[in-house]
Amino acid sequence: MMPPWMLSRDASCLKTSLCILVDENDRVVGHDTKYNCHLMENIETGNFLHRAFSVFLFNSKYELLLQQRSATKVTFPLVWTNTCCSHPLYRDSELIEENILGVRNAAQRKLLDELGIAAQDVPVDEFTPLGRILYKAPSDGKWGEHEVDYLLFIVRDVGVHPNPDEVADFKYVNREQLKEILRKADAGEEGVKLSPWFRLVVDNFLFKWWDHVQNATLLQAADMITIHKLT
Repeated sequence: MMPPWMLSRDASCLKTSLCILVDENDRVVGHDTKYNCHLMENIETGNFLHRAFSVFLFNSKYELLLQQRSATKVTFPLVWTNTCCSHPLYRDSELIEENILGVRNAAQRKLLDELGIAAQDVPVDEFTPLGRILYKAPSDGKWGEHEVDYLLFIVRDVGVHPNPDEVADFKYVNREQLKEILRKADAGEEGVKLSPWFRLVVDNFLFKWWDHVQNATLLQAADMITIHKLT
């Protein structure tokens, strides 16, 4: 019998969408399918490090939009995470290196795809890239992640219309509400789980960067030279 996740749209893209393979310095070295890039066996034995992005979208009250990944996601189903997490694909519009435009284009595409946020509400030039992390994380034994993850911040009031194939739930949180979610995750309360990349960003950067969000000084925090190896 076909596993339930094989029927999901997420799974249907696994063998057709091409991720951008990179080395540890984020230089493009090729491409491969999402399927191959997320098999833990491949991650442990081959060069399937690929480019990714994580969007952190704040409203005008400086609350952060979180999403809970859908139950049909192949990696990390039903975990809470930042606004949107995905991959630029191996296509001309998302390979553009200048001004990190390829990654920005991918972020705009996926915000629409996952959360129904209209492109005009998140112009690509409004994304502020703050940094990159390199991490590796197993999901369920078979699947996992090994990524150079671009961290994109944006402050916009937007309409949210989640795609149930991608998102189980969403909510805006302030700092104290996020700290309570972290406490529950650490204590194992209410089944709350966080994605590993989100937790790495929270533990290393998020709260100090939140100050820059509120002070409109995000560019002062940006460091796109360093790749923080948090594996």
